[in-house]
Amino acid sequence: MENETGTKRAPNPPAVVPAGTLIEPSMTLALNVHSSPGVYALLLGAGISIASGVKTGWGVVEDLVGKVAAVRDPDDPEARTAAMEGPEKWWEANCAEPLGYSALLGAVAPNPASRQSMLAGYFEPEAGSDPDDKGPTAAHRAIARLVQRGCIRVILTTNFDRLMERALQEAGISPQVVTRPEQFDAMQPLAHSQVTVIKLHGDYADLDQRNTVDELEKYPKTQQQFLDRVLDEYGLIVCGWSADWDTALVRSVEGTRSRRYPLFWSQYGSLGSAARALTAGHGAVVIEGLSADELFTDLVRRVEALDHLSVAPITRDLAVVQLKRALADPVRRIELSDLLDRAAGQVIDGSTPERRPVLASAEEQASVFAASMAGYRADSETLLHLLANGVYHDDGTHDRLWLRTVERLVRMRDVAPGRYNEYLETLRHLPALLATWTIGVAAILGHREELLASAVTRPDWASPSSGHPAQAPAWYLNPNFVIDNARLHEMRPGEGGGKLLYPQSNWLKAVLREPFRLVEPSDLAYQAACSRFEFLVSLIAMDAGGGNYRTYPWAGEFLINSYWGWDETTSLAASVGKELDDSWPLLRGGAFGADLARAQAAHAALVTWRKENRRGGW
Repeated sequence: MENETGTKRAPNPPAVVPAGTLIEPSMTLALNVHSSPGVYALLLGAGISIASGVKTGWGVVEDLVGKVAAVRDPDDPEARTAAMEGPEKWWEANCAEPLGYSALLGAVAPNPASRQSMLAGYFEPEAGSDPDDKGPTAAHRAIARLVQRGCIRVILTTNFDRLMERALQEAGISPQVVTRPEQFDAMQPLAHSQVTVIKLHGDYADLDQRNTVDELEKYPKTQQQFLDRVLDEYGLIVCGWSADWDTALVRSVEGTRSRRYPLFWSQYGSLGSAARALTAGHGAVVIEGLSADELFTDLVRRVEALDHLSVAPITRDLAVVQLKRALADPVRRIELSDLLDRAAGQVIDGSTPERRPVLASAEEQASVFAASMAGYRADSETLLHLLANGVYHDDGTHDRLWLRTVERLVRMRDVAPGRYNEYLETLRHLPALLATWTIGVAAILGHREELLASAVTRPDWASPSSGHPAQAPAWYLNPNFVIDNARLHEMRPGEGGGKLLYPQSNWLKAVLREPFRLVEPSDLAYQAACSRFEFLVSLIAMDAGGGNYRTYPWAGEFLINSYWGWDETTSLAASVGKELDDSWPLLRGGAFGADLARAQAAHAALVTWRKENRRGGW
């Protein structure tokens, strides 16, 4: 490991929690960062960039002095080595002006273009080199993740490189970067910027860096005032900074006495005298034996673990609130996935063999059927609310997550019919049907029918004993195939029974109304969305059947005149028929093989089927 001067230091062994100590310092750091997001600023020194292969500012000075010595005395092969071992001494003996980063660059590269070209070799990867060469380290990327989470909003650094900025940009963050004193008065307030990077000693491409002892003695007034304010108002996490050379910065930290929040100081090697004085004077929490990569990746891991502890119990209303908070936050992508997985897990875990016994009497069969219907619906309560609200409010970013949830539920039915009562075995697809119906209706209400196309065309499933090829959800999740019609009629009216033309459709619309209360308060609008969903998925079912025994719509209440429409010119079928063109959302979503002619043929087949299969009471 190196300090700012580039000299090697032997690392301390990993820290061991002393007997009687409650928790180790890195745990204290994680607890404070998690509980107070945005309160802590980072102070980063050269130690954070060492792993990247980028030189420190002083390392650049040493190398340039060596090059000057080499060209000054090209016949002496030892000239460069000798100059680099004592650059200040060599410079004083051979040059009139004092050695300094700015003076040195001005001498070796007289104009901005030549300076940029010369310095780029020290700080930027060469064309065609390994992408990780002179690139952000694991520490830089972990810090970017902390910024995404809102844990860190201010970064002070003594480094000239742009590794921190690059890591932030890779994470989709546009940092506010301040490199020169005159920028402080014009900068955006810290509270209004996602993250502000203050390069205390300048940027490698500028001439006004501070690098020598004299240059580091005092900061310009505007910079000093800003620094004092940050040190007073924020907690501080120090990493990779030895405090051996930066007199003005040491004085600033030393002079900040309020210490509203703790000071954390991470040091891989032993503390120097200046660092010992600062940590002792401020009662700092010292974290020893961790590299910068280890410190920040460990911090991210611990903070995320604390997030999981703070997740609200998987109750319906709290789960929906948590979903809405996570939906638009890319940092909480995993949290959102875990939320859906837990809700789906409740459904899967509740599906036990006891819900599928072989029953002798009709009375027993009716009782168990009704209990199974109610049980699956109750187990799915939280999941259905998450799907209704998630699909409706999503912009398409998480479509894979909604569909993956259905895939998990589809696999619940993996036992060959006949081992148990077949009507109970087919009912094991009820949670997948409930989820698919919810996704489809939410997609219609949210004007995202491309998702509906995906939801009813995958995932494929085939009965283990039927011998039929795998089919899409539009066929195997048809309510007529999942919910036994005769036994649904036997249920008490309050449970979804009664002599209805399409009891499955009536039951589904009734039991799925509640998850949509926040999404669509109007009962009429909800009913219209359900009818459109049944119509559209029936079109896909007619197409999937291809004219054989599987050509069967979702024979639901949408076929009744009160939903279909009494006037064929303004009916639901006529309305959808007018939409059919190459830009139709279901075609864009991949339904009908994205073939308009197939969609038109399915539409005609569904209209014909209804005419040929009219029932009484229409």
